[in-house]
Amino acid sequence: MNRRGFLRGTTGIGTAGIAGIAGCLEQLGFEEESAWANPPLVENRPDAVYLPASREEMGMYGMATDGDYAVALSYTFPHRFWIVSGGKELVEVNADDSLHLMVTLWDRETHTVLPVDMRLEIRQEGSPIDGGVFSPWPMISQRMGFHYGDNVRLPGEGEYTVHVRADPLTGTARTGAFEGRLKAPASLEVDFEYARSDINGLSFETIDEDRRGSRDALSLMAHGEEGSDGESDGQGAGPPTGQGPSVDELPGELLGTERSGDAKLPAVVTDADRFTDDGSYLAVFPRTPYNDVILPFTSLSAAIEREGERRDDGSLTATLDDEFGYHYGLAVDDVREGDRVTITVDSPPQVSRHDGYETAFFEFEAVTY
Repeated sequence: MNRRGFLRGTTGIGTAGIAGIAGCLEQLGFEEESAWANPPLVENRPDAVYLPASREEMGMYGMATDGDYAVALSYTFPHRFWIVSGGKELVEVNADDSLHLMVTLWDRETHTVLPVDMRLEIRQEGSPIDGGVFSPWPMISQRMGFHYGDNVRLPGEGEYTVHVRADPLTGTARTGAFEGRLKAPASLEVDFEYARSDINGLSFETIDEDRRGSRDALSLMAHGEEGSDGESDGQGAGPPTGQGPSVDELPGELLGTERSGDAKLPAVVTDADRFTDDGSYLAVFPRTPYNDVILPFTSLSAAIEREGERRDDGSLTATLDDEFGYHYGLAVDDVREGDRVTITVDSPPQVSRHDGYETAFFEFEAVTY
């Protein structure tokens, strides 16, 4: 009997009952089939972030470090997601998918998640498996935040090694503690043992039907919640989720927090000299509306008007800063009381989406502070 099909038939059972059933399928005499079923998809979804129909547990295989870099390898059930590359494309679960593999890469010094291109190679007994060399998708999910992942097909149970090759940070400005760093590629390896019982043992909880589709989000996974083995990279018990720093605590003037495409768009003006030698610096922080997760791979531009005359305009640059985190910035002459600052999202975040995010962050209107 299909595990997810069985769970979908238990929506009348309480959460604790579902979790107990999820961990005891084999004891009940059910065996995993090769096919997986997706959890229900909320009907009449808003064009915004919404509460999905289910919540799935995740497990961690391990962590590794290489110089300034750290990586965590996590897993959960194979499941659908939406690729965003110009348009939006649904990726369905394949009957032969073994698990959904997730990779989080971060800077060890600042514990900041790094949105960089990477390539994975899954090896068994030293040799790549068939289909085991690929580039995972940059993704956002309500539990994992920003990460990289894909559904993966393994030839069977046993021991494997994932080799992660992360590219240098290119196309992203680096300031503060990031200046002059992260110029070299990273090479990291995590050994893991795949067992079907580990996947079957993960809990699966359905959300009450009257809450599904509401304008809300699941909470982010807490550090260590995914069951790590106690390893630490020296900056916390687990991988970061891509949650940005509180804009209220940043040095400078908070112009406000507007909303467009259901994304939060806080804007801050600062005179910190690490951002510009002369004038001011405009920083914009596109984020998810409930958990403040960064929305990378977005294109933004700004225009500043004073008394009807345009003073500054230009494209914002993706920037990593130890205090401001991942944001988009532009050096400007100055910003005064009475100025109009308009931010335009020129292209939406080019990140794949899990349930609850696939209808948001597409249709943006310009916002003005």
